[in-house]
Amino acid sequence: KEYYQLVDEFMLAVRHRYPNVLVQFEDFSSDKAQNLLNKYRQDHLCFNDDIQGTGATTLAGLLSALRAKGEDVTALGDQRIVIVGAGSAGIGVAQVLKQAMMEQGRTEDEAKKCFFVVDQDGLIGTERIDELSDEQKDFARAEDNYMPLQDVIQKYKPTMLLGMTAVGGLFTEDVIRELAAGCERPVIFPLSNPTTNAECTAEQAFEWTEGRCIFASGSPFDPVKMSDGRTFYPTQCNNMYVFPGLGLGVTVCGALRVTDRMLYIAAEALANFVTDGELAQGKVFPHISYIRHVSHRIAVAVVEEAVREGIATRITKEEQEDIPAFVSSKMYYPEYVPLVEKREVTI
Repeated sequence: KEYYQLVDEFMLAVRHRYPNVLVQFEDFSSDKAQNLLNKYRQDHLCFNDDIQGTGATTLAGLLSALRAKGEDVTALGDQRIVIVGAGSAGIGVAQVLKQAMMEQGRTEDEAKKCFFVVDQDGLIGTERIDELSDEQKDFARAEDNYMPLQDVIQKYKPTMLLGMTAVGGLFTEDVIRELAAGCERPVIFPLSNPTTNAECTAEQAFEWTEGRCIFASGSPFDPVKMSDGRTFYPTQCNNMYVFPGLGLGVTVCGALRVTDRMLYIAAEALANFVTDGELAQGKVFPHISYIRHVSHRIAVAVVEEAVREGIATRITKEEQEDIPAFVSSKMYYPEYVPLVEKREVTI
């Protein structure tokens, strides 16, 4: 009770002091993160990076992965997705992906059937519904409760495997080879960090799938050279690709709230930034050197969505005619000029 009172006092005070403030929740524990987001997201300009930022970034990576497989990005609802880890990050990713499928025309029930959420006890099912949070209940399956990860993969032949457990090496050779046996081009995203907590390494993923997988990770990995001469360049699925652009967009246009649709639009903008050449090299995210351009494009997409939803309060009709220029004019450029001129003095 005291904890929630403290957060409430802060939210009211910071809004009173800075009426247009954007609050980003970061590293709040799983048992409280979703409750706080649900409480404030409609009335405050705020978002939770571990839930929504991770979800949107992962969604962008998966949309890029569909492009790499030669499938349309609207085929997300045709995938079978195993998410290992049922904390705020894992369930947050599932929620964003489910919402994306619904944006693409699937019903909620159709979208839910795509997910297999596994925790330390196995597949989450309705048999233990009383032990689950409201968000976890959404993804509980009617059968195979407690089924181990490898058995889930063997039975359901997933096309995508996502890890958010912070358990290093959880994706063993048997698990990855089983995944590759049931899917021609499996998508493997071990998203835990640091590197020691990654569910598998890039080298393991490519080696155990004979170079057929599409890979991104929460930790950085070096390029992987295969015995046949091919080289793959794994990219990092890092929230830095989404939250600066999302924050910039909602702030400069005075959005009243951060909506689910904005997260989908942000992910779509990020996925579309990746070139066909990058996809061919095994990359599903753009190079970090393009981060300012990525942030600008995401911000533009978010502002356009805020205007479309009628919740943008600080952008004029004239500014709406050229939103890219409007966003550029609001961006901060960290370029410094010397304060003291350096001269050589000779006596």
